[in-house]
Amino acid sequence: MSSSPAALARPPLRRPRECVVSGTAAAVAAHLGWTVAGVRVVFVLLSLVSGAGILLYAWLWAFTPWADAVDAGAVPGAQPSRRAPVAWILLSSSVVGVFAAMVVTAVSLSNGAYYAATSSWWSVIVLTTVLASAAGLWATFIDRPDPARGPRHALAVRIAATVVLGILLVVQVSSLQRGGVVSFVGALVLIGGIALIHSSTFIDRWRELSGERVRRIREEQRSAMAAHLHDSVLQTLALIQNRSGASSEVARLARAQERELRAWLYDGDAPADSDLPTDLRDYAAALELDYPVHIDVVATGASGERASGEVAAAAREAMLNAARHAGGEVSVYIEGTADAVDVFVRDRGPGFDLDVVPDDRLGVRESIVGRMRRIGGAATVRPGAGGTGVEVHLSYGGAS
Repeated sequence: MSSSPAALARPPLRRPRECVVSGTAAAVAAHLGWTVAGVRVVFVLLSLVSGAGILLYAWLWAFTPWADAVDAGAVPGAQPSRRAPVAWILLSSSVVGVFAAMVVTAVSLSNGAYYAATSSWWSVIVLTTVLASAAGLWATFIDRPDPARGPRHALAVRIAATVVLGILLVVQVSSLQRGGVVSFVGALVLIGGIALIHSSTFIDRWRELSGERVRRIREEQRSAMAAHLHDSVLQTLALIQNRSGASSEVARLARAQERELRAWLYDGDAPADSDLPTDLRDYAAALELDYPVHIDVVATGASGERASGEVAAAAREAMLNAARHAGGEVSVYIEGTADAVDVFVRDRGPGFDLDVVPDDRLGVRESIVGRMRRIGGAATVRPGAGGTGVEVHLSYGGAS
């Protein structure tokens, strides 16, 4: 009896965005259907075979991508987060190595074993420099964009690593007269480690400056193209809309093309989970392609309401009803504050009375009124100004 393809399907090899160190073991475990502890044991056992486990782990770490933010339930654009304080573990290991080597060196010197003491001291210089430098680099490139740590954490690690290497440097410099060239080389190694720790900040700043330069060049290109297109394409599209009726197919297509072109020229790179005004403008553009309607979206104030929220869903439903049943001119007004938001959707259609709508028509009652009530907000449906059309008022936060 053969297994079905669905039963044999495996999840893709993707590292989870919430992990201990790199998420490599968790990714392999999910892909193979094993336990994470079992995968880690396999890596350890393979490491005993000429370091094969270490090489395999590093290879998987380098070439296994992160899981998508949306699929992982994270905010789009968010950086992965690690639970293990790797930078502090590396730094603590270097401190332990310093004290251990100092003890061994002191014991060797007390027994007259000068060469053994020298060998131990060189070991501590190399080991401490490697571990402290690795801690500084990890803190800058890995922990700094981590939302659970950030720039302050990276700065603290770099300062602590510099202090550790600085102490060793003072001890090394004090022994230059006895050690000669060998002590001088050791001092250079420690100075190189300190420089490597702080060079990571310059690399990070260089990346930020390069990204800013690219964004500036992109904005200049957009501005130049906008100046050229504003006098030709955009004005032509606006003229087509003015000469055609709001309900005509030609006007709707012209509005859609104008919105798309203006968004490309002026909006730049918008996040996947946009704010409420951006989401409603995009939805209005989509409705204008499907219905004979012209939707004007105006926003004032600043609100933290996102496109993925219930207010946005209720507003989209109200806009859909206006486009489907009223058509023509529809206006959407958004007024936001730090802790509240009000959305008004007005049309100039024939209007309707919510009280006489049959009970089995749940579009307005559940998708708008009920949705706002469930999140602690309010929704009212009333005739528009002068008794023409319908006005839907959504209120959330503040005194609602």
